[in-house]
Amino acid sequence: MVYYGYEQFVEDVKKLVRLTAEYNPDTIIAIARGGWTLGHAYASATDNRQLMSINSILYEGDQKGKQCKVFNIPELDKAKKVLLMDDIVDSGETMKEVLNHLKNKFPHIEFRIASIYYKKTAVIQPDYVLYKTDEWIEFFWEKDYLSD
Repeated sequence: MVYYGYEQFVEDVKKLVRLTAEYNPDTIIAIARGGWTLGHAYASATDNRQLMSINSILYEGDQKGKQCKVFNIPELDKAKKVLLMDDIVDSGETMKEVLNHLKNKFPHIEFRIASIYYKKTAVIQPDYVLYKTDEWIEFFWEKDYLSD
């Protein structure tokens, strides 16, 4: 297990901003809950107020479920370029399901994916990623706020 701390996160958001600069998304969708912290920080760093959220459930804690559920799909009628953000593309099943839902509902939109971590065994690869890993990552927003 690898701990991912706040100081590293601050630097990595800056790296993702540089990596995605040429794409310049008009809308950001953070996948709840893992993508919220990243999406918020990225939106602030790029001064993009079109930050939205989508929900998906595949994991309960560190246990993988049988089927990915996608819900609370935002309205994107005015969007042209959307950046989907999550903290990690683990199995990739969540991201693949979310992307399929969005592409089916909004075929006129170009979607790209950004994440901090990516596992090589994932069924989908992010367009923008900082680190490849085989480890379980413990993000500060999942660990540091838990009560003792």
